[in-house]
Amino acid sequence: MLNSLSIQNIVLIDQLTISFEKGLCTLTGETGAGKSILLDALGLALGARAEARLVRKGQEQATVSATFELPADHPVFDFLREQDIHLDEPDIILRRTLKADGRSKAFLNDQPISVTLLAQIGNMLVEIHGQHETQGLLDPSTHRLHLDQFARLSDDLQTLKGFWNIWKNAEEDFEKQKRASEKAREEEDYLRQAIEDLDALNPQENEEDDLTELRARLMNRESILEALNTAYHALQGEHDPVNTAARVLERIADKAGEQIDETLGALERASAEIQEAVSLIHGLSDNLQEGDYNLQEIDDRLFALKAQARKHQCTVSELPEKRNELAEALNLIEAGDDLLSDLLKKANLAKKEYVALAERISIVRKETAGTLDKDLARELPPLKMERARFMTRIANLPEDQWNETGMDQVRFLVATNPGAEPGPLGKIASGGEMSRFMLALKVVMAEVSTVQTMIFDEVDAGIGGATADAVGERLSRLGQNLQVLVVTHSPQVAARGSYHWIVQKGGDDHLITTDITALQNDSERREEIARMLSGAEITGEARRAAAKLLEGKAA
Repeated sequence: MLNSLSIQNIVLIDQLTISFEKGLCTLTGETGAGKSILLDALGLALGARAEARLVRKGQEQATVSATFELPADHPVFDFLREQDIHLDEPDIILRRTLKADGRSKAFLNDQPISVTLLAQIGNMLVEIHGQHETQGLLDPSTHRLHLDQFARLSDDLQTLKGFWNIWKNAEEDFEKQKRASEKAREEEDYLRQAIEDLDALNPQENEEDDLTELRARLMNRESILEALNTAYHALQGEHDPVNTAARVLERIADKAGEQIDETLGALERASAEIQEAVSLIHGLSDNLQEGDYNLQEIDDRLFALKAQARKHQCTVSELPEKRNELAEALNLIEAGDDLLSDLLKKANLAKKEYVALAERISIVRKETAGTLDKDLARELPPLKMERARFMTRIANLPEDQWNETGMDQVRFLVATNPGAEPGPLGKIASGGEMSRFMLALKVVMAEVSTVQTMIFDEVDAGIGGATADAVGERLSRLGQNLQVLVVTHSPQVAARGSYHWIVQKGGDDHLITTDITALQNDSERREEIARMLSGAEITGEARRAAAKLLEGKAA
């Protein structure tokens, strides 16, 4: 429910914080006192369109914060998790700032969010109903939601959504595979020839680097061979200084003793290293002289590899992988029919499951629609609408308009005069009638409502007496399950409230302000209701009538 509303610099409101309670909360006050400003401020916090006129004259910025206390299983928390928003505290605080130039910012528990997201959250927390509101019954897209809530179809609809997604994803996979197979058939000859050319070329991993290195060596083969030959003969010549030194020292070894052993060991190791170098030089020389390596052949091979890489728009090193991709595309042709058949079976099975559940949901909707119409019809006579009819019309949608919510179009229609053809509420009913239709609907649906707070703006306009009392009684009944805020000019409605606030103008000629005061006891409430009954001059008769209204409410 709405715990509190803090307002700063909104039109006539300088700074104000109101704490609300659960149940029926009534707001009264003289015309022009600023009740509409209060609703404008709350609407701003809930994501309504921002208007620069709301900023108090002479101020740079206005701010509104609305704090809500909600049960842990409220749908808004699942919605926020879907938006990847995780709250550390159970309360939700919606805040909106509005600059004098009309720019605004939105916040959720001090996290910046978009105004669009703010409005989505606000719609899940509060319903505002007034004579000029387009919310609720006037919006045909909400009619199915109302009916489904009344029918308690949320679990079935969640399952249906899953079937719908599986079906549509399977259809998308089928169409994607079908297009791929058709494209592959168009390119079959090209694919076969391309694979044949790559198989004949047989490119190897790192082949381009190996061939480039070998080509560089072959281009300098003569100079390399000459240098290798010179080095070979230098190490294998008659005047090998290592062997010469070793022979000389060996002749005096028995005379020099153990001291010469270390030197002879070093010469022996040096001789071994020289022989290793000779062997490597010999190997390099043999490689360069082998007849298998031909500079022209290497150039031709590199040219062929690069030509294929250009053809397939890849690097030479990627040619083996490209060959596999082409083979997979060709396999689509050979195995495509079986694959398409499997995907089509999957799509048809998902569609069958969707249709079966959607048809069951449609039956439930039609049965529930009859119950809703009857329950609502019982609420209309006391609201001075005994001649009005409310009708839920359910029509089957064509298959191309089916969606995740089913195959039904749900419309609420009304007729306010006997014999008249039912039509859309907005075209048939007056402003007051629309508000009372909505009130009747909400009374009937009170137990299944997910919205915790409802606001009715002058739902009692143009009525009085027993009808106004009937409106108050139904608002009170709503307040047993929900938090209901009512802006009213009707004393009968005001007397029904569990809590009562009065909106008054204050300040002086230079600075006019709007103040909201909670009426603390029956005496204060009696005075305000008496004012509503008699006007500026409160009479004893008005006070007695007010007391009677309060007694009737208590009874």
